Amino acid sequence: MARSPAPNGPRTIKVPRPPIFTLPTTVRGWIILVVLGVLLAVGGFAFYKWQSLYFGMPKLPDTAELWETHREPAMEFVDRDGNTVAVRGPRYGRATNVAALPAYVPQAFIAAEDKRFYEHDGADDAAIARAAFSNLRAGETVSGASTITQQLIKNLVLDNRQTLKRKAQEMKLARELEKQLSKDEILSLYLNRVYFGAGLYGIDAAARNYFGKPPEKLEIQEAALLATLPKAPSKLNLRENLAGARDRQHYVLSEMVDQGFITKEQAAKAREADVKIIEAPTYDPQMGYVIDASAERVKAMLPKLPGDLVVTVSIDTKMQEAIEKLLIARMAKDGKAQGASQVGALVMGKDGRVIAMVGGTDYATSEFNRVTQAKRQPGSSFKPFVYAAALEDGFSPYDVMVDKPVTIDKWQPTNYGGGYLGPMTLSEALARSTNTVAAQLAQESSEERVIALAKRFGMTSDMEPFPSIALGSQAVTMWELVRAFGAFESGGLRMDPYLIDKIEDSRGMVLYQRPEYERERVYPYDLAEDMNAMMARVVNAPIGTGGRARVKNWTVAGKTGTSQDWRDAWFVGFTAAYVGAVWVGNDDDSPMKRVTGGGLPADLWSDMMEVVHAGKPPESLIGAESGMVISEAAEQRISFYRGLSQAFSVAAANRAAGVSAPQ
Repeated sequence: MARSPAPNGPRTIKVPRPPIFTLPTTVRGWIILVVLGVLLAVGGFAFYKWQSLYFGMPKLPDTAELWETHREPAMEFVDRDGNTVAVRGPRYGRATNVAALPAYVPQAFIAAEDKRFYEHDGADDAAIARAAFSNLRAGETVSGASTITQQLIKNLVLDNRQTLKRKAQEMKLARELEKQLSKDEILSLYLNRVYFGAGLYGIDAAARNYFGKPPEKLEIQEAALLATLPKAPSKLNLRENLAGARDRQHYVLSEMVDQGFITKEQAAKAREADVKIIEAPTYDPQMGYVIDASAERVKAMLPKLPGDLVVTVSIDTKMQEAIEKLLIARMAKDGKAQGASQVGALVMGKDGRVIAMVGGTDYATSEFNRVTQAKRQPGSSFKPFVYAAALEDGFSPYDVMVDKPVTIDKWQPTNYGGGYLGPMTLSEALARSTNTVAAQLAQESSEERVIALAKRFGMTSDMEPFPSIALGSQAVTMWELVRAFGAFESGGLRMDPYLIDKIEDSRGMVLYQRPEYERERVYPYDLAEDMNAMMARVVNAPIGTGGRARVKNWTVAGKTGTSQDWRDAWFVGFTAAYVGAVWVGNDDDSPMKRVTGGGLPADLWSDMMEVVHAGKPPESLIGAESGMVISEAAEQRISFYRGLSQAFSVAAANRAAGVSAPQ
């Protein structure tokens, strides 16, 4: 029986052709995994390397911090007229805004350093490509591509290492900075922080140091010269390699023309213009004593020091220089013959302003300050505080005490020159600097009371209540001694000496301004009048020890002082305008040749005060006029008591000799 065909026609069965080469499915899977693993590893490694470029990258500081970061500690000291008197550390110029500069000044730097400054976003990709091609063709680094923004980042945030990582971070941070600041702000920051060599940072410092003018007054040729320095600040130092700097100046001027910043005529004129580089500023080396003391006070006044400070000092520079020369010359002439090798001097205004300070004869050979650091025995110049305590305890200048042998706890004070004069008023005793009377007064008040009064007046040195304190046996500094005398001059108000008027940073932010305030009363006015009257007699009375301290047309009050064995000699005194002191002696504490406070120190004090009082109209000194003349009643009391004392002395001597008194 025939079989009927299939309904859909004959069935065709296709047999696949076997592959030329086959692998088991498991092997193929492994290959795919390996390839994927390699791709992931390469990608991961590339990602890791890319990320590692930014690993540890510092955070971009806030705008305010950019002014401070990476600054070396520096202080510029200026006088009240703004004249620089000294610089400690590098010289940072005052903050300068590009808007205040002639247009060609910032343009010179743009032409020299970053022609596309206003076009790129912080890193110039086109310049990077050109630099890479040039370096590749040369086989070495012959061209850079750092923008002004990148240079700023390198100087203020990163370091100078030439690595791919540092360069990548520099570019990234530069782009971040461009988002944070405007172009002009970046350019201002750059001009204020760029290094110009010779320890100069910022265009203000460079302009003043090289040309003696502020950057606002720079001419085109000067601006182009300064623009050459950031590339090689040491190599192109304008004082050492002006020719090399002039060569690059020509390049800068050409680029300024190409950029349309100046005309060809202006460039040609600038190329031919004579450029005068001023002498490097020099500062009075003797001012080192003032600067050291001022720097110490700045550190004590500010809890945290900014990187740069501008400190206005109280010193009158003209008076300071005149007094320095005068004292050094006199010491060279007279000091050696009298066995005195060193001098210290201090002058303050009646408000406590330090006008002049001479810490020694030569700062270059000895930085030790004999005004603020040396503690020496003041000798009899301490006696006014003994007398001031006595007046406070009820004594009067015309009370009479007896100059006689005194023994206090086995201590026996003697007078200079020996001998005793018998009864005398307190005023006469201070004028004559009678030791026995001062010792008795200290006992009347107590040594503790005397010390307390001296501390109240402003002395800070530790003092022990020994009987000899009455004669100035406790060491103090000149600074505190003059401060304490200032309380007498003012009529009983404590003096607070100051060396610093103001502290700013280079941007003009005021960190400290000396305030006005009411001075504390530490002594009654009427008693200060009496003390001034007595100290005026020290200088003006024939019996006074300080006659050589007089100042023409001015009333002087003060006190001489000589320590044991003539190791220290002082004169401390004041007029209505100034208070000051002079000390002479030797650093090794060796004795001088019988130098007393009424000799060389009084002479030097007078000379010094003639300088500071020159041209000033005379003023009356509180209470001093009454000390110029002793009252008739007081004279009569003195004569009576002294005559009585002498009569008793004669009678005692006769009795001792066996001679009977006349009947």
